Amino acid sequence: MTEVSELAVEARDGTGKGAARAVRRGGRVPAVIYGDKKAPISISIDRVKLRHELKRPGFRRRLYDLRINGLAERVLPRAVQRHPVSDEPLHVDFLRVGAGAEISVNVAVVFVNEELSPGLKRGGVLNIVRHEIEVVCPATAIPESFIIDLEGLEIGDGVHISQVTLPENVVPTITDRDFTIATVAAPTVVRDEAAAAAEAAEEEEIEGEEAVEGEVAEEAAEEGASEEQGEQD
Repeated sequence: MTEVSELAVEARDGTGKGAARAVRRGGRVPAVIYGDKKAPISISIDRVKLRHELKRPGFRRRLYDLRINGLAERVLPRAVQRHPVSDEPLHVDFLRVGAGAEISVNVAVVFVNEELSPGLKRGGVLNIVRHEIEVVCPATAIPESFIIDLEGLEIGDGVHISQVTLPENVVPTITDRDFTIATVAAPTVVRDEAAAAAEAAEEEEIEGEEAVEGEVAEEAAEEGASEEQGEQD
């Protein structure tokens, strides 16, 4: 049975950038509850409490009971929008979970017995292709993690989804191939891949900074226009 946590929230009025900024200035984070063929509900969450929940492992696979105006909504976090520079949470999407619902969720992969892998003992490096595996499962039976045993793996060996024992009623969303989860790679191969990944990350960081500068400029222009209008009035 999946553990259900509680999170205090408040209903909020208004939508759009202006309303969301007002909520954030008050020390709260705007959010929305949607799904289960019901109307969406706009809510807000205390920023400090949300930070605490985000630091706990498995936020996006944890069920919550959100109590609003005396009624409880059972939900699963689906998306967290963050500020690209400060990494502060800006908005959260929660999906309603009805009785008997099946959901898609990312489940973390945990590797064990690295010391029993001959390939790793000879200098090979564990190349993790997937840190999480997306599966479909009942909302009340979300796996905590998938354990991958590395015992006996040599350099060049890999672990595929077919080698993972999945709980009952849990199936991967990718079903058309036996996809790779991790490999034991030679050190030179890993270094080449790491260099390529670092170069790509640097390019993404530059693009992200440019996007943030544009967003800040846009907000400044909007605020300036509002102040000018106020002076004219």
